[in-house]
Amino acid sequence: MATTALERTTMYNGSSGHGSVNINWPERYVSIAAGVKLAFSGLTHIFKSPFTSVLKLGAGGYLVNRGITGHCELYSKIGKHTTEPVNVNIRTSFTVNKPRHEVYEFWRQLDNLPLFMKHLESVEILDQTRSHWVLKLPTNIATVSWDAEIVNDEPGQVIGWSSLPGSIIDNAGKVTFKDGMEEGTTLVDVVISYQPPAGGVGTGVAHILSPLFKNMVDNDVRNFKQYMDIEETVSIAQDAEGRPLAVGFPS
Repeated sequence: MATTALERTTMYNGSSGHGSVNINWPERYVSIAAGVKLAFSGLTHIFKSPFTSVLKLGAGGYLVNRGITGHCELYSKIGKHTTEPVNVNIRTSFTVNKPRHEVYEFWRQLDNLPLFMKHLESVEILDQTRSHWVLKLPTNIATVSWDAEIVNDEPGQVIGWSSLPGSIIDNAGKVTFKDGMEEGTTLVDVVISYQPPAGGVGTGVAHILSPLFKNMVDNDVRNFKQYMDIEETVSIAQDAEGRPLAVGFPS
């Protein structure tokens, strides 16, 4: 079968180590297109904004080279040396300065998740157990969505969810809640997984699950503690007569 010029470049790259191909074709094409667009913008404004244009030309050249060679040095530095999709598995634990049932109620309302998980554009509650999730793609060029359902719900203790069969991305999560060492605190244990499904659909979206995406999800999960701590320290508002107003928990 005939190969394109871009595909033939992979023949000269090893399967591991420096210079290895670690970007799959959908991401390579996007990288080339973005690089050409950025470089063209730099050339167009080279006399009007020389400094900015030089930066654009440099960034554009890097993106084009990244797409043509199929190698991303940043991916290599964080351990990705092949084009195999990344299974994003996150597990972390932390203590939140809120009572256990209050923290549970916040997580149980799944449409609260995008408040601190920036990789999610939205989570829409469909009924008592089902929800519709929308995931942001890198650089916000598009979104991916799927439906999920609550598969384990023990009030005040455990919430577990999983994407429905046939979803474009397999997503599952489990959060457990325990009383913390100090009164009024909660130990939260979070497990979240994103995996490309089998078959052609999975191959088409596997490029979404990159090491950078894994780091982003990990940071988003950890943002929950910071988000709750910020809520805890918000200044008490006052009404028109100067009386304090209680700051409610986000819902």
